[in-house]
Amino acid sequence: MTVLHRKLDHPILIFRRSSSVRRILLAESFWDVEAAYGRVDGVVKTVTGYCGGSLRKPTYREVCEGRTGHTEAVKVTYDKRKISYASLCDAFWETHDPTNKEFLNFGISTHQRSVIFYSTEEERRKAQESKIRRQMKLNRRIVTKIIASDGADFFTAENQYQKYYLQKYYRILAMDGGLVIGRLAKFIETHELLKKTRLAIEEVIQDLS
Repeated sequence: MTVLHRKLDHPILIFRRSSSVRRILLAESFWDVEAAYGRVDGVVKTVTGYCGGSLRKPTYREVCEGRTGHTEAVKVTYDKRKISYASLCDAFWETHDPTNKEFLNFGISTHQRSVIFYSTEEERRKAQESKIRRQMKLNRRIVTKIIASDGADFFTAENQYQKYYLQKYYRILAMDGGLVIGRLAKFIETHELLKKTRLAIEEVIQDLS
């Protein structure tokens, strides 16, 4: 599987388990990560947010200022019948340069870093195996961290940062309006969306009609 998107600067990856599906969180630039994984077959839902810090319900500004200990993240719910945890881990390395030493931050800030958060021992093992597979293809050391998290420290970002590119730059899709309308209509039917996101998509469909 390949994530067709430009390389990112500061991603973070987190996976979550639920009753019928599994969840993954990725981040910074969380707009880019959300856009990349939103196009992967088997992904059901994406939500941007903040993970790993000490403050409850932080704001985007607080996180970017490095005062909360959070990292920008994207929670992705996926259908495990269509895509595996291991495949999503493998796709993670395609979204950024995991050898970039800027991810280490040297204690300055954690809001932009390369991390995989896991919630079970099985997830930790698969994430580590994926990291090793990727490391064997590179001549520089991967600096991505693999860290335990139960998901309770993930907080949803403000509405304006959800489906950011869809909300801000959808008009470029008008080059093939008919195709876009059909795909957006299907997207609404098959994905769980925040109310504001759904309204934004419906507005796009109306504008392109």
